[in-house]
Amino acid sequence: MSPTQSSPQSPPPQSPTRMTIMRAKKWFPWLVLLSGCLVLSLNLGVRQSLGLFIPDMLNDTGWNAATFGLAFAIQNLMWGISAPIAGAIADRFGTTRTLIGGGIVYALGLYLMGTSASPGELYLTAGFLIGTGVGITSFPVVLAAISRVFSNEKRSFALGLASAGGSVGQLVMAPTTQALNSSLGYVSALVILAAISMLIIPAAFAMTGKAEGNSPTATPDLGPQGLAAAFHEARKHRGFALLNAGFFVCGFHIAVIATHLPTFTELCGLPRSVAAEGLALIGLFNIVGTLTAGWAGGKWRKKYGLSFIYGMRALVIVIFIFAPKTSETILLFSASMGALWLSTVPLTSGLIAQVFGPRYMATLFGIVMLSHQIGAFFGAWMGGIVYDLTGNFDAVWWASVALGVFAAIVHMPIDDRELRATAKA
Repeated sequence: MSPTQSSPQSPPPQSPTRMTIMRAKKWFPWLVLLSGCLVLSLNLGVRQSLGLFIPDMLNDTGWNAATFGLAFAIQNLMWGISAPIAGAIADRFGTTRTLIGGGIVYALGLYLMGTSASPGELYLTAGFLIGTGVGITSFPVVLAAISRVFSNEKRSFALGLASAGGSVGQLVMAPTTQALNSSLGYVSALVILAAISMLIIPAAFAMTGKAEGNSPTATPDLGPQGLAAAFHEARKHRGFALLNAGFFVCGFHIAVIATHLPTFTELCGLPRSVAAEGLALIGLFNIVGTLTAGWAGGKWRKKYGLSFIYGMRALVIVIFIFAPKTSETILLFSASMGALWLSTVPLTSGLIAQVFGPRYMATLFGIVMLSHQIGAFFGAWMGGIVYDLTGNFDAVWWASVALGVFAAIVHMPIDDRELRATAKA
């Protein structure tokens, strides 16, 4: 080789510190995902089990079902109101601080719920405080943090895994809550649940990052500058309005079942343990449903997946209405609805990120979540009112069927193309 020829240079060896940093970056998204699963499992596992306390509290307090229905309706509404606000705060100031504040509010509401001495106190604790805490620590904030650290190819499946994390919490917490309530009473059981919910705080420290481009976990800026511009962009998109309409139905369905299934089970003359087993089955099959939806959302168009899920919900409820009300029927219904329970979440959130980009997903999904919780408000409240007026839940079940058909239809015309790619075309 002549002196003028340069030999190929091998890359300089990487230092141990640099290799450690690279490994940390590789595994960081999975740490965020694991922490997000824990937060959602605590958030939803505790929240979805609170209906198990209603029969005992009805007997001890003498309040009617509409009182508890309104308390849980306020809870769902506050969940919806606080979710977009929390999303905007997380987008601006970071996920960790937001989740810590929400975890404290959630635990406080649980602690005080059991000591409520009047309907007004129940509305404040079970309604306002728990609802606010659940909203701050729920899907918009958590899923947005996860979306920012996963590529578009892996995002849908990651969101499905995170949504399944909430189902694991329900699978564990429903029988745990029933056992605590049976052995200790609802006051002590709620104190223990408050302590368990505080585990959200240590999990929050892994959920770093915010929407600004200088965040270590943020994706490149692919969207509008500022929250107001992001909201204005979404508001003009017809598909965003249709997603809000569909998620309203999702909230209605979930609130009716989570709030009133224990009372409905007792109305059918079945043991209380059947309701706890039913809620646990919802959590178990929800894992399958959300993982399947997350996987399918990465292969097929998400809007058609959402239409299928809502149509199947309507069909399952129709079959349940005409079926004999035995323990086996309740459990089979719970398993079927569990497979369709939160499977809407990875598809809905993934569709928002797909169309508008992940930068302001916490805020935009928070707005859609508000629509979900308005639906939940009417589901929880309407269930209590209908039961007090008629002594059954028939009208609520048929309303759920009609809304399921409506939701199956409204998702079909959504334009699911990436917004900026559409604008360039």
